[in-house]
Amino acid sequence: MRNAITPTRFQDIVNIGPNCVERFIDSSNAPEIKDLSIELAGCSNLSAPYQVGRINPPNHTLFYSLKGSGYINTPQGRLVVEQGGLAILPAMQSFEVNIQSSAWDIIWLNLANNDVWAHLRAQQPKLIEDIQLEGLHHAMELLYLSDDSVHRQRLIPIIQAYLGRIVKPETPSIPSRLMGLFSQVERQLQFNWSVELLSEQIHYSPPHLHRLCLSHFGRSPMQQVIFLRMLRAKTLLTNTQWPVSYIANYVGYSNVFTFSKRFKKSTGVPPSVYRERQQPKPNAN
Repeated sequence: MRNAITPTRFQDIVNIGPNCVERFIDSSNAPEIKDLSIELAGCSNLSAPYQVGRINPPNHTLFYSLKGSGYINTPQGRLVVEQGGLAILPAMQSFEVNIQSSAWDIIWLNLANNDVWAHLRAQQPKLIEDIQLEGLHHAMELLYLSDDSVHRQRLIPIIQAYLGRIVKPETPSIPSRLMGLFSQVERQLQFNWSVELLSEQIHYSPPHLHRLCLSHFGRSPMQQVIFLRMLRAKTLLTNTQWPVSYIANYVGYSNVFTFSKRFKKSTGVPPSVYRERQQPKPNAN
């Protein structure tokens, strides 16, 4: 939950009471975290007093509440981090963390401000509520406890998978009109589509449709049509015995040679070779 607050005068603070227990994970006891661009991490059992403030921290910080609650003051407002809540604090943005309940169990990670996590730089502090990260917690506890590098290395893909899910780059959702247009294209791949017909169908100008397609698909409108045609052709070559000429017509190519040339440009091999490679290999026995 984000609450508006009176502007905070941020300062570097470390006020950790004697009853707080923290297990630090760093390059000395788990050098494998460098592979994930994690600079420092930890599992903490906190009780008052607990207050940590940072002015323009050089790394990105994640706080996840396992039990209890705390709050984080940011320049944009206050994030109340309750059980199951994850706060994501981008680098170079000041913050102040305070315990709110009598006890607060958390895990936290400092991510390097490098190209791996570059997408976090442009974000504002945010809170994700009701997210299940107990698996990440267990992996971090095991990483802290293990003195066997082989065992630690096996935990890295688990942590990587969690981080990939919770701090992945945000992708803009595809507008419903654009999705509707290319759903229709998928249903009528045999139709002689052109930029003009696509624009007429969606009621956008060709330049506007072009910009939208580049933004959401990374392809021009006609490149997206070709992409969908090749995708369907690969499915048909793999799962049917239809002649290549039939498949070519089905996906909008009246000339099988034009289709074969386009298919080879897309996949690197002609349709017949692609089909042959998709067939199950005979058992050597």
